[in-house]
Amino acid sequence: MRSTLVDKPNGVGGSGPAPAIHAAIIMDGNGRWAAARGLPRVAGHRRGVESVRAVVRAAPSLGIGTLTLYAFSSDNWNRPRHEVVALMHLFRAHLRGEAPELAASNVRLTVIGRRDRIPHGLRREIMAAEATTAGGTDLHLRLAIDYSSRDAIIRTARALAPDGPWDRETFSAALGESYGPEASAPDVDLLIRTGGEQRVSDFLLWEAAYAELAFTPCMWPEFDGAALESAVADFHSRHRRFGALPAAG
Repeated sequence: MRSTLVDKPNGVGGSGPAPAIHAAIIMDGNGRWAAARGLPRVAGHRRGVESVRAVVRAAPSLGIGTLTLYAFSSDNWNRPRHEVVALMHLFRAHLRGEAPELAASNVRLTVIGRRDRIPHGLRREIMAAEATTAGGTDLHLRLAIDYSSRDAIIRTARALAPDGPWDRETFSAALGESYGPEASAPDVDLLIRTGGEQRVSDFLLWEAAYAELAFTPCMWPEFDGAALESAVADFHSRHRRFGALPAAG
């Protein structure tokens, strides 16, 4: 997994431990994985749940403190109704079944994105899962459901406009608050997309302004802890300058 974005060394700034990574993943390829096996698309989504479990288990040991997974974009409402309904049921069942294990593993779960358009039962499961896992400190797991980065930016700008002027830091804080008081997170360090496509698809556009990008042909149901470890190792091999010149050496 390699991109052309290579600059400033990771972990620079002293002999202490490197700061925790914020990794974000566009989980793409479920439908194509299923179609290649003669299965309905929803079978790929169900298999993709196993990949979610695998990366959540692996993330803390890889130095990941925040993991944001793109589960359902606002544009995904345009998919066939039966697939959308199946996804909503899958989200609900997954949240109900996984919340106790996440809490036991010291993982805090929050959901970002709009909640006014998702079914009431799913909203209830989201709130219950967030409450159950609220004490987790090893990993902040964020699921993006009915999420659009551009819509979030517009809503935040509208909310801030009457109080202007404001700077990047103010906007970043307000954007995080727009997801919910417990859902804000640091900027994205590593953005991974599975499934072979090479675009960011309206995902964390503000927070990923300087993210390292990793694209892989691996379909999401085939992605696992080892694949995440490989992506993180590649991330640590890169040099990130954030617009500055490299240090003289």
